[in-house]
Formats: sequence, structure tokens, C-alpha cells
Amino acid sequence: MNKTVWIVVANRGVARLFQARQPTGPLEELDAFIHPEARLHEQDLVSDRPGRGFDRSGPGSHAEEPDTTMVELETSNFALELSRFLLKGRTDGRFDGLMLIAAPAFLGSLRERLDGPTKGRIMLEVAKNLVHLDAASVRSYLPDRLYSAVAG
Repeated sequence: MNKTVWIVVANRGVARLFQARQPTGPLEELDAFIHPEARLHEQDLVSDRPGRGFDRSGPGSHAEEPDTTMVELETSNFALELSRFLLKGRTDGRFDGLMLIAAPAFLGSLRERLDGPTKGRIMLEVAKNLVHLDAASVRSYLPDRLYSAVAG
């Protein structure tokens, strides 16, 4: 029986969704997601200078650094957007297995935002930024037989 495997290839600003319907077949590109805010530099996202803090031990002040940068926040927002799309795909029965190929920092952010049942569909994770590759090149990073890791 053929299963549908979704392959997400992403970094903090771009994600591409591929699907495979045969265990040794080619990938078909289904969709692309662009989150331009995550690709901007911090100074392009924040319009004002950091706030000032005063030292407790005497005169002087220093710039206050935010706990989370705007780039980190936008990366997190994009990971959340993708996780919601994958949740809907899973609940709609659009895929049986999931493979994640993402830049290392984004892979962790995306994994944190996936719900348990969607995480349970993950067959493979590859910590590489491959968004610039075509479908055949992405396929070369995957096992020859995709379904061997899917419980039947």
C-alpha cells in the first residue's frame, strides 16, 4: 500500500513542501511559504534604539538588551505558522509520514511547536539548509526507500 510522505525543507524565512507517494519515487513540490520578516536584520525590524538601564552600583547607564530579538521572534512566528499548517494536514489525513529538513536552529524551533501526534509522524530529521535545492537534489538527501521507517 502506498503512503503519502510530506517532506518539509525550511530555514527561518522560507519553507518548501514536497510530497512522495511511492517509496522510491520522485518528490513533487506542493507548496512554498515565505516569511520575509525572519530574513530581515534586527535594525530593519526595530525602529528605535534600545532602552537605557542604570547600574545599581553607581553612576552610569547601559543599553538594555531584549530577552528575545525581533529576528528570533519572527523565526518563532514562522515555525508556529508551519506547525499549524502541518497540524491541519495531519488532521485532514493528507500525509502518513513526515520528514523535516531544516537549518539547525530552525529545525529546533519547528520541532518545539509541533503537537505530539504530528511529532509522532516524523520519520526523519536532517539538520541542513537545503531550501535552495531542486526536488531531485533534495531527494538525494533522503533514504532510497522512504517507507521503511513508517510503521504499517
